[in-house]
Amino acid sequence: KTSTHELVAGCKNTIIPNSVTSIGVWAFHGCKGLSSISIPNSVTIIGDYAFYKCTELASINIPNSMESIGNSAFEGCKALTSIEIPNSVTSIGSCAFENCESLTSANIPNSMTSIERNMFEGCTKLTAMEIPQSIKTIGESAFEGCESLWSIIIPNSVKEIGRDAFEKCTGLAYLEIPNSVTSIGDGAFQGCKG
Repeated sequence: KTSTHELVAGCKNTIIPNSVTSIGVWAFHGCKGLSSISIPNSVTIIGDYAFYKCTELASINIPNSMESIGNSAFEGCKALTSIEIPNSVTSIGSCAFENCESLTSANIPNSMTSIERNMFEGCTKLTAMEIPQSIKTIGESAFEGCESLWSIIIPNSVKEIGRDAFEKCTGLAYLEIPNSVTSIGDGAFQGCKG
């Protein structure tokens, strides 16, 4: 019996049919030849590790139907250069875009209240990030090692900046912390020599 993983392992482009409502845990994990994927408006959930280490995945559309993106869903997608997340998404798991080394731009929808731990850790080419007014917590190591991140404005909705949140953001030249922040974790800006 051929597994779904084996069927798509050699695919370069994949179109998911309109009958699909969720992409399950580990669904496309390690499909190294997968370079682009089209997700229909019927899909509301991308599960944990769904596209984990799809190292050639350079293009993906997230439809307006999407509600949640799981833990490590795109972790290690080294070819992914940008991602547009619609406001329909209310939950993005930890490590969702960790080590997406080519990611230069991404957005956080204003439907979310927290940036989970390690969400953008190791995204070394990410240059700027706008944090929406809906965010109350920036999680542990959320932007750790984002060495190209040069500017970040933390809105006055944020109350907590987690441990190591911006550690080793060596290119960070401008930072604004509002009076709303009541807690800054250990090592939050350690190594921000810029």
